Amino acid sequence: MIKRLGPGKRLSQASIHGNTVYLAGQVPDDYSGDVKTQTKAVLDKIDALLKEAGTDKNNILSATVWLPNINDRDAMNTVWDAWVPEVGPARACVESKLADPAIKVEIAVIAAIP
Repeated sequence: MIKRLGPGKRLSQASIHGNTVYLAGQVPDDYSGDVKTQTKAVLDKIDALLKEAGTDKNNILSATVWLPNINDRDAMNTVWDAWVPEVGPARACVESKLADPAIKVEIAVIAAIP
């Protein structure tokens, strides 16, 4: 059985199968901030989705971070490092063109549900 959170025609915000939740790539609702502001907003959205799924950031198995400018990695990591548990998940961080030029970060995670 698959449960969908925030289902839509094109995508769901999250899909739960068994004891695993897969979050769609999350972007900020407000594109006007710098990469730190946008990263904080994205991590807040991830926290909310994980809570709705019955888990939290301590159970993240893997994360993928997309940055349109890899030179923003240090600024993004400043926010990420303050948010992530002491032992972080497996993670990839890549440079990629995003859906809107004003988006400075997109993050997707997969987490276990205890």
